[in-house]
Amino acid sequence: MNQRAETSLEDPEARLERAFIDEYLQERGCSLSTIGTKPAAEQRTLLTQASQYALGRLAEIDARAAYIHDIHDASQHKSRNP
Repeated sequence: MNQRAETSLEDPEARLERAFIDEYLQERGCSLSTIGTKPAAEQRTLLTQASQYALGRLAEIDARAAYIHDIHDASQHKSRNP
């Protein structure tokens, strides 16, 4: 029961960020579970790059959502004020 409550409260954006980090690392032939086999400097570089990639993708999603929200608001405003 406690696990279910914790999972449902997890930030969905954090899950998406993690998925983007996983995606980035997989494209470079590793994963979060195997990155520990790489030298420390390479680990830091890959994780930094993966984080930057994830933040960029999240920003893109936020921008698209805001754009759709603006279009929706504009169309509602037009229909109320002919």
